[in-house]
Amino acid sequence: MATVRNKTNRPLRVHIASDKVLHLGPRKEGKISDNDLDHRGVKVLVEAGELEILGGGTQHPEASPGTAGGHEETHGHHPDTSLHRRGDR
Repeated sequence: MATVRNKTNRPLRVHIASDKVLHLGPRKEGKISDNDLDHRGVKVLVEAGELEILGGGTQHPEASPGTAGGHEETHGHHPDTSLHRRGDR
């Protein structure tokens, strides 16, 4: 998997293989397969300076000692931590 970053201040639509589209918000990152790096839609955005390739390969980073495990990227959604009351109040 490769990590790509939107370098613009506007949302980007990155066309990748199999007629799929990766939607990246302003200054956000996303992951695409290594095979998609050679796709025309990705190359055009990289050459235009709108998309940056941060990393590639199939490496899986290990968790650092100070981080809590179990949660990966939430894609902009915050975990639900509120209590839901039910019944008579």
